[in-house]
Amino acid sequence: MKKLIDVYPYQFRNGEAEFLILKRSATKIYAGQWRMIGGKVQKGETSWQAGLRELKEETSVTPCTYWVIPSVNKFYEANSDCIHHIPAFAAEVDEAAQITLDDEHSGHKWITIQDVESYIKWPEQRRLIRMAHEILTDSNQQILPEWIIEPD
Repeated sequence: MKKLIDVYPYQFRNGEAEFLILKRSATKIYAGQWRMIGGKVQKGETSWQAGLRELKEETSVTPCTYWVIPSVNKFYEANSDCIHHIPAFAAEVDEAAQITLDDEHSGHKWITIQDVESYIKWPEQRRLIRMAHEILTDSNQQILPEWIIEPD
């Protein structure tokens, strides 16, 4: 079974958290859908390393802060008859960072939490964005030290 990862890039603009979503190219799986960054874990790579690699490959950016969202994206895939449990990561991106997309995507957009329902169709992805937003903005929440990943 393939190991997968999700990455939810975000930035703060005018004090508000915004999430980066990418529109899938017409010739790729999930064509035309707005999604977060996702990908496969390669041999010899940890899930968090795969997340950093996929972020760089799909957007050309390196995060300022990279952390584990304390939950997983879980769903059943009928074609493979597999239940997936996908680690989710959040990646803070500098507001000045230039996004350069790979050929898997035809567009990108920064959205606020109010826009999530309009763009993101997968319930688990919406849930994880809302969870990351709550951790980032709720005064009773915080990114715990155990969640932060310091790349080598």
